[in-house]
Amino acid sequence: MADLTQTPANVAVGSNASVTLVIAGEAISQGEPVYRSALDSYYYKADADAEASADVKGIAVTPAGSSGDRFVLAANKSGSTADINLGATLTQGETYVVSTNAGKIAPITDLTTGDYVSYLGVASSATILKMKTNSTGVVKP
Repeated sequence: MADLTQTPANVAVGSNASVTLVIAGEAISQGEPVYRSALDSYYYKADADAEASADVKGIAVTPAGSSGDRFVLAANKSGSTADINLGATLTQGETYVVSTNAGKIAPITDLTTGDYVSYLGVASSATILKMKTNSTGVVKP
C-alpha cells in the first residue's frame, strides 16, 4: 500500500476529540500528523524516521502557512478514542500509523526495518479514523 491521499478541505473533527490551538514550526496542511519539538515547543510534521519526530501528538485540522502560524490540533482525550475524518478513503479495520514521509499517514504494514511505530488509530469506516495516538518509541526490527 502507500500513504493516504488526503483532501485537506475534507478533514473534520468528530466526537470525543480534544482540540487545541498550537503554533507551527513549518507549513502544515490539514490532516497531517504532528509532533511537538522539545527544542522550541513548536509543532512539526511527524515522521517515523526518528524517535523525536515520531512522537505524534495529534492531527492538524486547520492549516498553518508557515512557521509561527497557529493551527488547530485534534487529539484523543486521555483514555478514549476520537473520531476524525482524514479526508481520505480508509480501509475499515486497518491500523494507521505515522509514515516515514513527513506529515503522511500509512497503514501499519508499510513500516519497515528501522521505522519507529507511532499509532494513529483504526479505521471504523471508509472515512472515519478512531484516533488513539500512541508513540511507542519502539523501532521495527
